[in-house]
Amino acid sequence: MTDDDASVSLALALHGVRILGFANSDAVARRWGLSSDAVDEALGDAEACGWVTFASFAGLSGWSLTDRGRRENERRLTEELARVDGEHRLKRVYSDFLPVNATLLTACTNWQLRPASDGRLASNDHTDLEWDARVLRELGEIEHELTSISENLESILSRFGGYDVRYAAALRRARRGEHEWVDGTAVDSCHRVWFELHEDLIATLGIDRNVET
Repeated sequence: MTDDDASVSLALALHGVRILGFANSDAVARRWGLSSDAVDEALGDAEACGWVTFASFAGLSGWSLTDRGRRENERRLTEELARVDGEHRLKRVYSDFLPVNATLLTACTNWQLRPASDGRLASNDHTDLEWDARVLRELGEIEHELTSISENLESILSRFGGYDVRYAAALRRARRGEHEWVDGTAVDSCHRVWFELHEDLIATLGIDRNVET
């Protein structure tokens, strides 16, 4: 591996851990189409710099960013965006993303909860087919919005590519009755894809999710 290849692997490995939240090397490698060996080496270097830590609990193990690693990731993202003079363009796309994000969150809430006969909200047991069909239609409308958003994002930075394809794949499975593909955390669901995209955007723009407007 050349020094340039190693640098790219390190940047993507750090960012992969950021947007996945907690992940093993294989998951990070799959996210970017890298080899697991390259990611292992990159994250080993990152650990030596104090940017990531490895932990195991409840039968799971993986990497997470430290505060220093989060700052390093954002520093690299700022440089990456500056190289393509993309900040203003990305902010415009992010403005388009926010109202769609609000719609997605409402749709996922409606997938999880619906009014019971007494008017109170109850867990959605998916027996009301009309209710579920309405939510799936909303998710389909979001799919169309995401196609445009993804095209604009990929024109700025190629690593933004693929979110629309993953979302569409998840929605197809949800429409076949595989309910977890709407909001499940153990599969590449619509919500999981959207969460990663949101994290990717705020990381690249240096926005704090907790004070996001």
